[in-house]
Amino acid sequence: MGEQNDQNGDGSGRRSKVARVLDTYDLEDLGAELEEAWTAAGDERKSLRDLSKYLNKQIIETVLDETGSDPLPGQVDTVYRGLRDDDVSSGVERDIRGRLQRDGVDVESLEKDLVSYQAIRTYLKREREVEAPKTAGDPVESSLQRIQKLRGRLRAVADKRLVSLARSGEISLGEHNVIVQVQVYCEDCGRQYSIEELLEGDGCTCEE
Repeated sequence: MGEQNDQNGDGSGRRSKVARVLDTYDLEDLGAELEEAWTAAGDERKSLRDLSKYLNKQIIETVLDETGSDPLPGQVDTVYRGLRDDDVSSGVERDIRGRLQRDGVDVESLEKDLVSYQAIRTYLKREREVEAPKTAGDPVESSLQRIQKLRGRLRAVADKRLVSLARSGEISLGEHNVIVQVQVYCEDCGRQYSIEELLEGDGCTCEE
C-alpha cells in the first residue's frame, strides 16, 4: 500500500498524497470530515496537526484490521507513537515494529502512507478548495500578516537601494529579483521552518 512519492498536488496533475491515501485505504468519506473539522468555528475547529494525527490513526487502525484481528484497546495509539513520536525509545520502537511485522504488516509502506500536517493543508486548500475561518483578533493570523508586511517592506527597500547603487556604478547588477525569507530554526529538535509553515502548522512538531 505504500506511496513512493509524497506528491502535494502542486499543479502537476497528480492527486495529493492525502487524496491517494484516502482512496488506498477506502477512507474517502473522511475527506468531508476533515474539511468540516478544519473550517468549524470557535472551539469546534481542529488544527492541521490534530487532523493529521486523526487520519494517521485511522490508517493504522485499517491496517491492523486487515491483519485479521481487532486492535486491542490503546493499540492504535501505541503504534502511532512508535512510528511518529521522536520521544519513544529505540527499544520500544523496535518492539512495536517487530510485532507489526509478525502480524504481516509492511511497516515501511505503512510509514510512507502516514501524512504530515502540511499534506493535510495541501489537500484541504488545493483539492477541497477550503480555507480555515479567520477569527477577529486572531493573534497568529495578525502576527503572520505583520511579519509578511515587514518582509515586503524590506524587499522593497533592498531593491530600491540595489537599483540606486547599480545606476551610480557602485555595483554591477542586471535583471534581478530580491527574495526575503524568514526561517525559524528550533534549537530543541533541529527542525527548520518558514514563518508560514510554523504559524499555519500551529508551531513546531517537537511540542506534540
